[in-house]
Amino acid sequence: MRLRIFTEPQQGASYDDILAVAQATEALGFDAFFRSDHYMVMGDGGGLPGPTDAWTTLAGLARETSRIRLGTLVSSVTYRAPGILAIQVAQVDQMSGGRVELGLGTGWFEKEHLAYGIPFPAKRFGMLEEQLEIVTGLWETPVGDRYDFTGEHYTLVVSPALPKPAQQRVPVIVGGGGAKRTPALAARFATEFNLPFPEFADIPGKFAGVRAACATIGRDPGELHYSVALIAVAGRDESEFARRAAAVGREPAELREHGLAGTAAEVVDRLGALAEAGVDTVYLQIMDLADLDHLDFIAREVAPRLP
Repeated sequence: MRLRIFTEPQQGASYDDILAVAQATEALGFDAFFRSDHYMVMGDGGGLPGPTDAWTTLAGLARETSRIRLGTLVSSVTYRAPGILAIQVAQVDQMSGGRVELGLGTGWFEKEHLAYGIPFPAKRFGMLEEQLEIVTGLWETPVGDRYDFTGEHYTLVVSPALPKPAQQRVPVIVGGGGAKRTPALAARFATEFNLPFPEFADIPGKFAGVRAACATIGRDPGELHYSVALIAVAGRDESEFARRAAAVGREPAELREHGLAGTAAEVVDRLGALAEAGVDTVYLQIMDLADLDHLDFIAREVAPRLP
């Protein structure tokens, strides 16, 4: 099972704060560092010092880390034109030596769009489908050839389709709880299907839907990774766990019900159950970016005990 650190910097973090977590992620042996792609704090708090741009951040981390995978969970199609996104991701992939992954979704937080003058169409799923086709199409176009696309939302004319990523294929993550359209997109374009903050009982059925969508188009469902993103709050004992829960404004009982929470043994048991449900990758949502001891605890007391 791959354990990945997933952060929400819009809640209040500078680049230096993010860098410290990313470098701890690498030093402690986790597989990857991912971040959200948001521009405004959610819930209470001022979000100081203000938002950081996801791909600008990842460009910096590409030069200040050497092993971990780097990516977004997930970038919104409303933020960037697909041609620009393809260039950004390819460049960061080059800067990292081929360690980038792209999570792409429709976006949902209208308030941040209004705050920063970003258009927020009512219907965005078609934009997602076209962006996935364009971004992957640009990367896959042989050097020297040209790429054209005509769709409802985007048109590209005689594009040189440059630059190319360092990787032969940048992993693409598609996720969500939709019953039909999202699994179909994952089957067509993704290397990983992600369920963000699912109910545990729903996971096997959602994965089955993706496997069925793969079968429909003749793709081997075993080619995909199957992942979940869950909040992680853990401690050596009940007191430490409760302290960390309070620090992120969550109740211990609620965290145990919906996340990876409690003592190390409880978290290990939950991860084992997830593996039995077909999960091979887990994004540990870490909300307190100042608590690097939390990452150390998970690396020492949880990760070595996974099957």
